[in-house]
Amino acid sequence: MPPKANWEEYREDLSKDDKKETIRVLDAGDIAILKTYGQGPYASQLKSIEKELLTVQKRVQERMGVKESDTGLTGPDRWDLAADKRRMAEEAPLQVARCTKIIPPVADGAQPYVIHVKQMAKYVVDLADNVAPTDIEEGMRVGVDRNKYKIQIPLPPKIDPSVTMMQVEEKPDVTYSDVGGCKDQIEKLREVVEMPLLQPEKFVQLGIDPPKGVLLYGPPGTGKTLCARAVANRTDATFIRVIGSELVQKYVGEGARMVRELFAMARTKKACILFFDEIDAVGGARFDDGAGGDNEVQRTMLELINQLDGFDPRGNIKVLMATNRPDTLDPALMRPGRLDRKVEFHLPDLEGRAHILRIHARSMSVVTAHDGAIRFDLIARLCPNATGAELRSVCTEAGMFAIRARRKVATEKDFLDAVHKVVKGYAKFSATPKYLLAM
Repeated sequence: MPPKANWEEYREDLSKDDKKETIRVLDAGDIAILKTYGQGPYASQLKSIEKELLTVQKRVQERMGVKESDTGLTGPDRWDLAADKRRMAEEAPLQVARCTKIIPPVADGAQPYVIHVKQMAKYVVDLADNVAPTDIEEGMRVGVDRNKYKIQIPLPPKIDPSVTMMQVEEKPDVTYSDVGGCKDQIEKLREVVEMPLLQPEKFVQLGIDPPKGVLLYGPPGTGKTLCARAVANRTDATFIRVIGSELVQKYVGEGARMVRELFAMARTKKACILFFDEIDAVGGARFDDGAGGDNEVQRTMLELINQLDGFDPRGNIKVLMATNRPDTLDPALMRPGRLDRKVEFHLPDLEGRAHILRIHARSMSVVTAHDGAIRFDLIARLCPNATGAELRSVCTEAGMFAIRARRKVATEKDFLDAVHKVVKGYAKFSATPKYLLAM
């Protein structure tokens, strides 16, 4: 396409020096306006208020003193290591010693004490300001400081942890109403144990000493331990149960030491009943087998005899022993003065068996009289020569039969099935016939 004829009219004159447009630099005001882009109308006022709050908080913390960090510790600039070391030196741990002798007061009124620090020496020391002279006795373990060995605190007697871990009940939860079939035995125990603890003046008026110890013997499961716990509940006495086999130790003298510490712990209680179960484990008749394997058991028994001779019969300690083999006990342990009362626990009679079944059925869901009450006398007739433990097993098995049948209550048929299973089926496992033959 050919150019237009008048194209020269439209040609730009490059010779003209036009002034180019200059770029203006943003100032501080323009930048401030750009920063407010997207913010609310009160953003600047809120920031100023936040700064004022931080300033006020800082002033308050300075007036309060120490400023704690997130970890609960102050900053290193506020540490006082010298004061901390001095405080640690003042609060040094105490050292265990034994007060061997109390010296009569001297002229200035101070009463010195002779203490023996183990593996060190003996020292004559004074009491600290916070300890009264009546708190310290001869032979007591005390805590002394490491600088002047002043007595700072009296300590309890040292008792083997294995002794303290024995079954100790401050007050058993078994009452006389929970024991069935042992009416005569309970009366004999109350005369020997309960009356001296609750009414000691009767023995003082008559001028006699109550029995020291009681031996409970009878077939297994007849309620020997249960009666002892019921007596302890009646007298508000601490009940300590010791199994005879726990006193049989490997090393020489360990069993005798445990017996001593056991009686020492019992003396610290207000009233205490020591119950040695299965005493035939350590109280068997002495004999020489030629190998000396039974010597440690005999030493334990001799220490037990020594402790029985050593305490006051009118004191707060009563000793009960239980066994199902009284014919194997040593005569020295059985003699009057140590075990004054022997109480035999017979097999419960018909009335006692029915009473035991009613006691265990009290906590069970059984059918009521409206639906046909359970005839416990009939069930007791079907359990001849049954012990209390076997009757309790009958009640448990009756509950298991009810659970198996998906019922919420136990019926008389469940009890009959339980009698057939426990008394008839488990007859070969019962130890009662063997006991009756041994006696």
